[in-house]
Amino acid sequence: MNDGSSTQAVHAGEARPKPYGALATPILQTSTYTFRDTAEIVAFMEAKAAGDGPVRDEYGRYSNPTQAVAEAKLAALEGAEGALLFASGMAAITTTMATLLSAGDHLVLIRDCYHRTREFALTFLQRWGIETTLLPAAEAAALPGLVRPETRLVFCELPTNPYLRVVDLARVADVARGCGALTVVDSTFATPLNLRPLALGADLVIHSATKYLGGHNDLLAGVVAGPRRLLDRLEKARGVMGGISNPHDAYLLIRGLKTLALRVGRQNENGLAVARFLAGHPAVRRVHYPGLPGHPDHDVACRQMAGFGGVVSFELDGDLEAAGRFVDRLRLPYIGPTLGGVESIVEQPSRLFALDPAESRAAGLADSLVRYALGIEDAADLIADLEQALAGVG
Repeated sequence: MNDGSSTQAVHAGEARPKPYGALATPILQTSTYTFRDTAEIVAFMEAKAAGDGPVRDEYGRYSNPTQAVAEAKLAALEGAEGALLFASGMAAITTTMATLLSAGDHLVLIRDCYHRTREFALTFLQRWGIETTLLPAAEAAALPGLVRPETRLVFCELPTNPYLRVVDLARVADVARGCGALTVVDSTFATPLNLRPLALGADLVIHSATKYLGGHNDLLAGVVAGPRRLLDRLEKARGVMGGISNPHDAYLLIRGLKTLALRVGRQNENGLAVARFLAGHPAVRRVHYPGLPGHPDHDVACRQMAGFGGVVSFELDGDLEAAGRFVDRLRLPYIGPTLGGVESIVEQPSRLFALDPAESRAAGLADSLVRYALGIEDAADLIADLEQALAGVG
């Protein structure tokens, strides 16, 4: 996406000059901010009551200057009025849902999403009197028949995890708007470099910043970006519920964002190269990657996305054990449940979802499914490694 995103990722939100003439944004590692005297406390409280912002920092559960730089940078990348940093992607998701939904409300959730998001909706939200309707991404066109007068939120993941389905976001947002509901998009797999949900009509965009945004597997954070009218509500909830990030992770996120365009550009290239290789291999039954013409959502992805991402999911022509042997034969990627870092990482979704394969199948996970999150290694080396691993699986 040649729209200044790389420049924004490097410079947005950072003051000039920085404190002490430093080039890197400092880590302000403190839990509390003190006042010179009582008069300053009174002035602070008056400004806070009047809504005259930005108000100075008060306590670490509410704000931090290092975190504020990361938030401004993320808002610029999403083309949003603002952004809020959270302790994790799930902290961002759960705080958003808990704040925007009340007893008696209705949520439409695209079923093909991170299973913890689905779990929160079907357990905690249900306990609080909020009903959830699950809509498979493949049936997103049925959304107009599912919304109700009490529908308050439509929640999508783009692309979905792990089958990488891509719903028509503009159409979804239009339907939601027509019934007075908000559209919230988890865009973790896409990043702001490949997809701009707000520009397509979404009201809020969420990321697990642990993944591509941080990019080095060394921090936990989440972010929500959007208009101030919604962020003000979420910010108050974050202060009460305590799901804020910390200064050190905010610093690591700022550092990681500076190379976002370089990393995601390489991961887009690696994803497409690996997907094409796998699509032509006789040991692979099916490849799930929106950049391939055979993907069911390829046309929608081409309209909405500037790149197709670095995650490739595929099914081997074998069973659960054959997929395990294949994963164990790979030499370059690590094995684990994450994505978006500079190192490639692979997992068997069925193995990590449940011990009982039948339970995984009931959740829609094929026995031979493999999710491969490409890093920034050379594509030729990744493909050579895949080739030798596939050759040894019988």
